[in-house]
Order: sequence, then structure tokens, then C-alpha cells
Amino acid sequence: MGKAPDYRTIVVGTDGSPLAAPTVTRAAWLAAQADADLVIVCAYAELSRRQEARNVATLGDSRAGQIPGRDTAGAAIASAVALAREQGATIAAALMADGEPASTLLSTARDRAADLLVVGALRDAGIADRLLGTVATEVVRRAECEVLIVRPPHGAPELHAPQEPPPA
Repeated sequence: MGKAPDYRTIVVGTDGSPLAAPTVTRAAWLAAQADADLVIVCAYAELSRRQEARNVATLGDSRAGQIPGRDTAGAAIASAVALAREQGATIAAALMADGEPASTLLSTARDRAADLLVVGALRDAGIADRLLGTVATEVVRRAECEVLIVRPPHGAPELHAPQEPPPA
């Protein structure tokens, strides 16, 4: 039997959703066990409400896994950093990027020479996801390193990405 992988850098994606917590926790635990650096990444969309409404009306909501707005992304990153610290992980970076989630995760993994990329994936999210693909599917297809998919616990309620809070 071969030697277990030697992880030096682990990249994990977060979107602040209920699935983000177990995904970040698993990545952080692995990073702590392997004495690896953890890089936390959150992709967001900086669209005006008018642009967002126009996109949804013409294309449907194509932002799966992408957080609407920098403030919401900042909250997701803060939550992920707190979870990672609880696991004793060494956080090398906590990054927010205005961009598409799969591409952002893949480019970060490549730039950081990651050995493992950790993402969450919902169960059978629907026909649109099967046709268009999900962030996890795209990451698995294109990643140059190992990929770990974290699933919600069996019987857990349906999970959704967070929405931008209404203006104050």
C-alpha cells in the first residue's frame, strides 16, 4: 500500500451557506492534521441591483456558489476563518475575488500550488445543475490537484447560498 498524500497547501471555497461550515471545518481539520497551509477563498459578484435583475430576467440566476456583494463575501470569509481557527489550522490567506466561483478556486489552487482543493456540493440540486454543471463539477473536471467534495449530512434540509441583505 502506498504512502498517504503529503498535503502542504489546501484551498477551500466558502460561500457562507450552511454547507460552507462543514466544508471549511473538514478542510481546516485536514490542514491541521497535515500541518499544511490553508487558503480560504470566496467568490462574489459586484453587480448593481439593476444589473443583477437584468441578468436574472434574461439568463436565470447563473451565480451558483457566487455571493452577491463584497460585504456578504466578507462575512462569509470571517465565518470561515473563525471555523478554521477552531480546528487549529494555519491560515495562509483568506481571499475574496470578484469572479466566477469555479474559475476563482481553480486559479487560486494553481497559483498557490495547492495539493488539495475542498468544495461543498449539494445532492441532486436539479435539472439546471445537471445541464449547466455546478461549481463542484467544474472543479472536479478542471483541477490539477486532488479534490475533496464535502456533502451535507444525509437527511439534512435543502441548503441554499445566502442572499444579499436588504439595504439599511
